[in-house]
Amino acid sequence: MTSALKEIYEKTGEYEAFYTGGGIQWTTDGGHFLCQCDDIIKVIDVNTLCNTLTIGETADEKDDSDQIYTFQMSHDNQTVVTVHKSGLLKLWDRETGQQQKVWRCGHKGAVAKLAFDSNDANIASGGTDGNIRLWDINYHTCTSSLKGAMGVFTVLKYHPDISKQLIFGAADDTKIRSWNSKSGKEDLIYTGHFSKVTSLQFTPDNEYMISSGRDRVLILWKLGESKPVRVLPVYESIEATILMPPSFRIPNFKKKLDTEGIFVACAGEKGIIKIWNIQMSCLMFEQSNSLVSSSTEEGGLAITNLLFNTARNMISVVTADHNIIVHDLETFTCMKQIIGFTDEILDIIFVGKDESHIVVATNSRDLKYYELGSMDCKLLKGHTDIVLALANFPTRPDMFVSSSKDNTVRIWAQVTNQEIKCFGVGARHTASVGSVFTSQLSDTFFTSVSQDNCLKIWTVPKDLDTVDQKIIPSHTELAHTMDINCVAVSPNDKIIATGSQDKTAKLWNDELSLLGVLKGHRRGIWCVRFSPVDQVILTSSADSTLKLWSIADLSCLKTFEGHESSVLKVDFLSKGQQIVSSGADGLLKLWNIKSSECKMSLDNHDGKVWSMVVSKSEEQIITGGSDSKLVTLKDVSAERREKLAKEREEQIIQEQELMNLLHDKKLVKALKLALRMERPFHVLKIVNEVLKFGHEKLTDTLKEINNTQKETLLKFAAEWNTNNKNCHAAQLVFNILAPEIISGNLKVPSLSNFIEGALPYTERHFERLTNLLQDLNFISYTVNCMQPHPVKSIDQN
Repeated sequence: MTSALKEIYEKTGEYEAFYTGGGIQWTTDGGHFLCQCDDIIKVIDVNTLCNTLTIGETADEKDDSDQIYTFQMSHDNQTVVTVHKSGLLKLWDRETGQQQKVWRCGHKGAVAKLAFDSNDANIASGGTDGNIRLWDINYHTCTSSLKGAMGVFTVLKYHPDISKQLIFGAADDTKIRSWNSKSGKEDLIYTGHFSKVTSLQFTPDNEYMISSGRDRVLILWKLGESKPVRVLPVYESIEATILMPPSFRIPNFKKKLDTEGIFVACAGEKGIIKIWNIQMSCLMFEQSNSLVSSSTEEGGLAITNLLFNTARNMISVVTADHNIIVHDLETFTCMKQIIGFTDEILDIIFVGKDESHIVVATNSRDLKYYELGSMDCKLLKGHTDIVLALANFPTRPDMFVSSSKDNTVRIWAQVTNQEIKCFGVGARHTASVGSVFTSQLSDTFFTSVSQDNCLKIWTVPKDLDTVDQKIIPSHTELAHTMDINCVAVSPNDKIIATGSQDKTAKLWNDELSLLGVLKGHRRGIWCVRFSPVDQVILTSSADSTLKLWSIADLSCLKTFEGHESSVLKVDFLSKGQQIVSSGADGLLKLWNIKSSECKMSLDNHDGKVWSMVVSKSEEQIITGGSDSKLVTLKDVSAERREKLAKEREEQIIQEQELMNLLHDKKLVKALKLALRMERPFHVLKIVNEVLKFGHEKLTDTLKEINNTQKETLLKFAAEWNTNNKNCHAAQLVFNILAPEIISGNLKVPSLSNFIEGALPYTERHFERLTNLLQDLNFISYTVNCMQPHPVKSIDQN
């Protein structure tokens, strides 16, 4: 039975980046994150992950964006101040996103840090020029300029006790300086760090402060004393700290109000949170369930920020990969994982019997496991370098394979909807593994290809309970002379196809004996796919074409042209009758194989569409690309066909009704129906029929229709007027409706097709009608014909 062909897919959802690095803050109630995303700030609902508000974009700047360097939210969460590349400071309303004030920062370079004082009346800006400027928010005037530091400010904070009138800052010179915020005079220099200072916290009693740095220490200071009270080595570069509340509970420890000590949570290079009692130099807690991979470089970053929310008693970890991981403080269990920026999306697969989840490979060593309904995400750790490709088993939808730049392949199994584990690791390739494909009839083997030019067949272990067991390939073949980009397995598991940068595709049997070579592409081949029903294979290439080949004689059957750049992914639809393709031009195209016609072209991406996956039912397509977007598409072909069928049915009924009205000589009703159906020929036929009863009858008839119908009639009359046979009726219609046009009751877009002499005029209408005709581009009239003259009948004309 012939499968119904697809006609159109419509976008049903789009998941895009909302945090691309830089500033991030958590509202006091714990309900929203404010995330810096390129040139704007997005307000994200923590529960729904929806972008509820955008701050930083005005109507004047939509075409010419002004990059945001950093931002700061006031303590009462009412206002946000942003600093821009243009040197402007802008004040925004946090609830509405409306811009309230704009003023120049006055710094000689960019502004790196902002800080509000405790009562939100003043804000400080720390620049790359080593200066701090203090601003009165109400009058946006500079009250002081604080000098003394050298380099870019990395820390800037007002002391929480407003009576002390102190502001603290640390720049590239590694010294922490304090100034009197009222007089602008330097108060004290705290010397102790030997590298970049990354954070500063003040104790509740306002007597001490704690600083952290890239020099792998935490330092406890007493205010007013320039020498450290205690230096605590933590053996890793620290990027963020949190001062724990007066009383809290963490695993294996409970701090009461009367317990002595200053407790600080810190994180950085190793990707784990540690809580120290800095007064006793004691490690109280070390996170064991971290989802953040440690930095691959010494002194590098894994965690860039820590945020604590008192209202929810939760800690949020912000990673170098722009992920936000929310932990419950008491149990340190992961409550939510939020993916702020996925970078380039390299591959996507459906997982699970009901295809309710997807696994996404991005420019990251961690896989991202999404629940499609809520887009809740979990990170799957295992690979040690960027994951390049994914493939699932059609016979075991809860099992899939991944390959990576770490030269390995891994087999994963979905234990529950919430848990996925890796039970097999293969490490026999000697270069990046660029593509994998699974058996179509079983779950016993899969194939992989690599930049080492080798094709391998791997046996899947039967023991699914042992984690990370080693697997070895059953067959290996040096398949191509250049990098192999793709591999595919035929529906009967008898043939394997590979595509390479050497511009060829090759066919192999299940023991990796060469069956044939497909030559014809002018550039490297990006994707190969077997037809689910016919003995044909589909290839796509960097030469912007798709080719359909016969497996029997290796001949090229068809070439599809239409993409403007490399065609990166292809797949068959409608039981092999159609093809869907995605390319580096950002387009998704739907092709009919029989007619070689492109039925649909969708432009949902701003860059290369690296990945595309089609659901089993072919009802849904998900695409991902270099623009960090995940776009979901739904097949609406059936709905469109039903809609067209319904419209045709209604049209037939209306046509029959029109014929009946004409037959019964009910000309007014027939005219109204014909105008509503927009049938110029039928309207002309009705007008001519009415004219048989005289001009007065036509005048009376036109009085029966409303202004919208009269405007439609005038548009039709302009069309009739281009034909000598029909111009008589057209000019009569215009004569009758001219007074209404002159009075402005009727709005006519263009009447330039009427010929001269269609209207009689009186002196008082001449000037107004002249202007009207000029507005309507009524070029057929000449000045001579529009001069006032006696009214003539149409017959005399």
